[in-house]
Amino acid sequence: MRPPTIRDVADRAGVSKSLVSLVLRGSGQVRAEKRDAVLRAVRELGYRPNAAARSLSEARALPSARPRSGGGTPLVGVLLHDLRNPWYVDLVDGLNSLLHASGMHMLLADARLNRRVGQDPADSFLDLGADGLVVVGTLPDPAALDAVAERIPVVVAGAREPVPPGVDVVAGDDEQGARLATEHLLALGHRRVAHIAGYGAVGELRRRSFEAVMRAHGAQGAVVEPCDMTEEGGHRAAVRLLARRDRPTAVFAVNDMACVGALSAAEELGLRVPGDLSVVGYDNTSTSRLRHLWLTTVDNAGHEVGRRAARCLLDRIEGRGGAGRVQLAPPLLEIRGTTAPAAAPLTG
Repeated sequence: MRPPTIRDVADRAGVSKSLVSLVLRGSGQVRAEKRDAVLRAVRELGYRPNAAARSLSEARALPSARPRSGGGTPLVGVLLHDLRNPWYVDLVDGLNSLLHASGMHMLLADARLNRRVGQDPADSFLDLGADGLVVVGTLPDPAALDAVAERIPVVVAGAREPVPPGVDVVAGDDEQGARLATEHLLALGHRRVAHIAGYGAVGELRRRSFEAVMRAHGAQGAVVEPCDMTEEGGHRAAVRLLARRDRPTAVFAVNDMACVGALSAAEELGLRVPGDLSVVGYDNTSTSRLRHLWLTTVDNAGHEVGRRAARCLLDRIEGRGGAGRVQLAPPLLEIRGTTAPAAAPLTG
């Protein structure tokens, strides 16, 4: 007869394996009735934790983490799609604020680096015995989460791609944010408005919302140029847009990084911002608040998205959750120095 496993304990207690792990580590973040159910299942099944495996996991946890008196340090893995995107800094800050207050420690990994070395991005977190995983941004292969979500609670933050059952998604309301940006430019009198678009579900939502608002206002000058959501990509897209004979008088970029690239292109072509060209970014990153840029941009509620993602993960670790949910944080428009009323057309 095989010895009982942690899965057997979780099934008997009616909780997740991650919650069993937290109880066995002595976490103080577990509700009393859940802890009692786990300990009762341990006694009834005669479960004995693998001390060697547990010690290895604890030894490989964050160096700064102090184990609790009852066991190891609760650990949450955070897998970032792209460490270069400054919006993720705000999201991770919000994530950490709640996890830290709950006694959890974060371990960050760059999904792009793991892909380059041929490693499954989530493998290291499973090897470390992480109690949960937050995926920040769009993974190139969302199906890779299927196996992980079967073993530990998973929450996706800042992306809108389809996810496995039981995985929560927390993001900004991209359609509403794009609507705010586009309506702002139209209200300033701009009719030739272009969009520097991005990729993935988030990029698609923002592009579709931009086009819908332009159609609703009867504006015929809507033009879309794709980019890879980097500064260089935004620069290339803006050069193509601004070289048109009917060049736009306003540009809405998919994110602040692409918007900075558009500003560079405008400067190289001798266009004044906002006198000759109004530009709007997206995300309200620290870059947008630099005084020499002072971008009008959409605040995508990064800190709030992070806090909500942390709350979802903690709920699932404690056995609350059920079917996967989608939570959208409301965006706000931050009007700064890169937008102004459209110039009056020249008359002969």
